Amino acid sequence: MIFDSLMGAFSLDMGIDLGTCNTLVYVKDRGIVLNEPSVVAVAKGTNRVLRNGDAVGLVAKEMIGHTPENIEAIRPLKNGVISDFEITEAMLSYFIRRVQGRKHFVGPRVVIAVPSGITGVEKRAVFDSAERAGARRVYLLGEPMAAAIGAGLPVSEPTASMIVDVGGGTTEIAIISLAGISQSRSVRVAGDDFDAAIVGHLKRNYNMAIGDSMAEKIKIQVGSAAPFAESEPTMEVRGRDMISGLPRKTTITAGEIREALQDPVRQIIEAVTQTLEKAPAELSADLVDNGITMAGGSSQLRGLTLVLSNATGLTVKLADDPLTCVVRGTGVYLENLEMWKETMESDADEH
Repeated sequence: MIFDSLMGAFSLDMGIDLGTCNTLVYVKDRGIVLNEPSVVAVAKGTNRVLRNGDAVGLVAKEMIGHTPENIEAIRPLKNGVISDFEITEAMLSYFIRRVQGRKHFVGPRVVIAVPSGITGVEKRAVFDSAERAGARRVYLLGEPMAAAIGAGLPVSEPTASMIVDVGGGTTEIAIISLAGISQSRSVRVAGDDFDAAIVGHLKRNYNMAIGDSMAEKIKIQVGSAAPFAESEPTMEVRGRDMISGLPRKTTITAGEIREALQDPVRQIIEAVTQTLEKAPAELSADLVDNGITMAGGSSQLRGLTLVLSNATGLTVKLADDPLTCVVRGTGVYLENLEMWKETMESDADEH
């Protein structure tokens, strides 16, 4: 333990939000130093990363939907957990290398935020990927606690705080008091499901095939969970006609996209209300005053705070810079690692 602390003086320790859509890295005393898509470009049929291992992150994301037959752009995480072990390892290795540079010869200690509902096998995959990517010691931190701390909620006080973290692959919900989680729920419905619902809508109603990038653009430009305050906008969409096979364009409305998003939005609201129903009476009373805080990139869907507020009767607010809440939470743990490392699961517990 003393040796590990001494080694820490020579390593660049980091906190990582290993997300389905984006990976963010926080370095002690420096803050957030990396925010890149969780995408890797490989030679098709192999796990060989292109461009000498540099086709990762933003470079790889720009290839999605534009690659020749011999190249594949892969997102190695699905629903917040590792679905491709080797590609995740390659991605983490690249990000750790980018952050560390060549100055550090000692592997970093790494705090990684993970969904609260992951299995033991999935945790093992995170430990193994990070270790093989060069981490000296790996600590796991539940995403709800990381998001709540990153959002600035008073988690250690004797009052209830509620966080709803809507990411790319999972929605993490927790009621926290006195630095502990009283009630929590992790559902594998989030931003990717918003995109899939949009893709399905264009397929069913327009016989048009669109890619994930176009679906994301539609979500950002005209997607909503509640009606727009003013006139409903429209958007011109380009894709492939599924009957003729030829490229074409069509115009869609915000109203129809809102209708398409109803199912994943409803599932998230149901998960939140079910969590509230199980809360102890005293904590429920606190939430009448404290309300709900939303974090995660997909919490920024227009009107999502409003429909959640209408469904629960509570005040719902969006955290400042919701996309970075989780990684900022890992950063707080990282800054206090010697004090708090015993409260987290680590790879040392596995051996």
